[in-house]
Amino acid sequence: MEKENRRRIEEEKQNDTKVVTDSRSALFTLIILSSTLLAVMFSETMLLPAIPEIMRDFNIPYSTSAWIFSAYLIVAAVMTPIAGKLSDIYGSKKVLLTLLVLYVVGVVAGGFSNNITFLLASRVIQGLGMAAVPVAFSILRYSFPPEKLAMPVAVFSSAASGGSVVGLLVGASIIQNFGWHATFFAIAPLASIVTFVIARFVHSSDKPHQLETSEKNASSNRRAIRGRGAIRGRGAIRGRGAIRGRGSMIDIRGAIALSAAITSFLIALTFIENGDSFAENSTQIAGISFAASAASLTIFVFLEKRAEEPLINLRLLRHRVLLPSYIMMIVTGTTIFLVYPTIVQLVRSPQPVGFGGNAVDAAHIQLPFMVVFLVFSAATAYIISKLGKVKPTVFGGAISIAGAIGLLMFHSTGSLVSANLTIIAIGLALTTTTTWNLIVSSAPKEFMGISTGIGALLLSIGMAIGPALAGTYMQTFHTSIKGIAGSFPSPESYNMVFLTAAVLSAVSLACSLVLNRRLLKQEEKVAQ
Repeated sequence: MEKENRRRIEEEKQNDTKVVTDSRSALFTLIILSSTLLAVMFSETMLLPAIPEIMRDFNIPYSTSAWIFSAYLIVAAVMTPIAGKLSDIYGSKKVLLTLLVLYVVGVVAGGFSNNITFLLASRVIQGLGMAAVPVAFSILRYSFPPEKLAMPVAVFSSAASGGSVVGLLVGASIIQNFGWHATFFAIAPLASIVTFVIARFVHSSDKPHQLETSEKNASSNRRAIRGRGAIRGRGAIRGRGAIRGRGSMIDIRGAIALSAAITSFLIALTFIENGDSFAENSTQIAGISFAASAASLTIFVFLEKRAEEPLINLRLLRHRVLLPSYIMMIVTGTTIFLVYPTIVQLVRSPQPVGFGGNAVDAAHIQLPFMVVFLVFSAATAYIISKLGKVKPTVFGGAISIAGAIGLLMFHSTGSLVSANLTIIAIGLALTTTTTWNLIVSSAPKEFMGISTGIGALLLSIGMAIGPALAGTYMQTFHTSIKGIAGSFPSPESYNMVFLTAAVLSAVSLACSLVLNRRLLKQEEKVAQ
């Protein structure tokens, strides 16, 4: 009996040691993977204040400059679900490293850009690397138990804000002193170091899935999803959507159709922005592009319904938690990239239509937004623990509306803009981080890569639409200043941007209220 007790005590000590070791390993993985997002956002924010210089150097209008971000984000949008599926097939770490190497190549190429075509090509390559973000999320899912996911998701999301804060300050100084090409050369070493550290020290615990499409696994998949209060009956994910191993197919046709839908839509916006100055029949081309976008989207849905292994499993879109979360993700992405580039134009446009500032001035006005976003992204895990998984999105939507309306009514000085950006940052941080937590914690584990990829896809689509929509307003509502060559966005353009941001925030609030009601009903059923 005494020997048995000693043996049990020894086993408990060993188990405790293993838990501590696993916990430390998970935290170390979190820190390294967060640096991936930090590096990516550091790069993107550094480039943002340089848009006026790029427009001047390459002699391009506002609408064309929007493609510097849109081209990057379109590729990122299409690649994210593909990367999610590849990570499910081959393992997250291999896919993550491949994407990061591509990102480094694109960043270095961007530093040598001497025309807009070459710059856009480098941005396309960088967009491939952007898909590393959802893959890193997948690794975090395997590194932490579900009940502890809120903290790593909050830390991971706050890394984006941290990178943006540093990038905003450092980028503005680099642009001011060394030119915008230097921003790419500054980020390349950091991205390379992050890639090496992940290759050397991160050990992903996920394995390539080799699920069989037997009836047994099909039933298991359906039970896994139904167990989360999700898809029932015809909405359940069937075995035909399961990943069968390394022989699995990637839905190339779906990827092409989705790319065509997004690109055609943004091309239509570009022609609307420029009117007849772009082409004599710009209106007709825009109409054809919108029609092509609708047709491509229809084809995409048709293909996905019939694909054995679709790019986006449309049945996941029927998930009672995931669907509203996905809508909030695309709306939030649009809002962020609708407002953020607009502030740069407002600050750097000459008086009286702007503040007449430089890149550093723009960075200082936007800095409170990024700092507050960083703080509240990090604090969201604590807020979720106190308010629940959904209520922070309700508060986030309401606060975002207040901030957007504040920008609409008061944006005549830099201090007013900074104050209202601070308010909207609180709302967007709460919404974004909580929504990511909902997506990560609600998705069935066997579809984690695909589900996270869909969330990142929709976020990227929103981020691609945001600058294009802002460019549309700026090109449509513009004015000239006596004694200064060229035209500049008029006050009406900024009003339209901020009004649209308020409407989008209202949509996000509505989705969060629907989601909150659904989860309350679900909890009542469980209690009964």
